[in-house]
Amino acid sequence: MKNIVYFDLETQKSADEVGGWGHISRMGLSVGVTYSSAAGTYNIYGEKQVDALLNQLQRADLVVGFNNLRFDYEVLHGYTALDLRQLPTLDLMVELQKSLQHRLSLDSIASGTFGLNKTSAGMQAIHWFKEGKLLEVAEYCCYDVKLTRLVHEYGTRHRQLHYHNRFGKKLSVQVVW
Repeated sequence: MKNIVYFDLETQKSADEVGGWGHISRMGLSVGVTYSSAAGTYNIYGEKQVDALLNQLQRADLVVGFNNLRFDYEVLHGYTALDLRQLPTLDLMVELQKSLQHRLSLDSIASGTFGLNKTSAGMQAIHWFKEGKLLEVAEYCCYDVKLTRLVHEYGTRHRQLHYHNRFGKKLSVQVVW
């Protein structure tokens, strides 16, 4: 069985706190979450377990995320000399952007395809981290991983996704993954 690892992470700091988006590797991992299709389990990692997280990503047959090439991997580059972009990776946001010529949010796709919405936002997760509310961060991140998995599985099965554009109109996009 192919081991697809769905992945997301949250950070300790915002772009403003580290000198801008050119310094993503300085944001620090607050919580990382994976779901392994082979094991059928979620794993939650804190900063102290970053090596175990990196290990799981390296063992995956495919890592699936949403903006993981430009963001999540860059955060993890603050902890490793490995170029994580060399891992077998499917970045759903990047693939959709190639088709549509603009970016979509995970929230837009989840609401258009399933009628589900994200439970919060990344900036809220940073506030929770600073308040020591790691359970809230982990729950939020787990839910994003679940949405990513649902989007990928739906797109694989139906070869299309639905989304709401900025005017609220529901549209569809063909996907090949």
